[in-house]
Amino acid sequence: MIIINLDVMMAKRKISLNELSERVGITLANLSILKNNRAKAIRFSTLDAICNALECQPSDILEYLPDETVKGDK
Repeated sequence: MIIINLDVMMAKRKISLNELSERVGITLANLSILKNNRAKAIRFSTLDAICNALECQPSDILEYLPDETVKGDK
């Protein structure tokens, strides 16, 4: 499972959802979906814009956690 830690990076950078939306050029609704970890996918161009605005690496935003059911089947 992929976890999106956008809220953590936003807090570290002390940036609001509104400000990030303006900097990145993404609607508040779409940014909120990412922030609340409900996104099914993210474009590299969006990830690039977010990393640029937050001055971070993709690994600061995206985290992989093994799915326990898949882990147990191996």
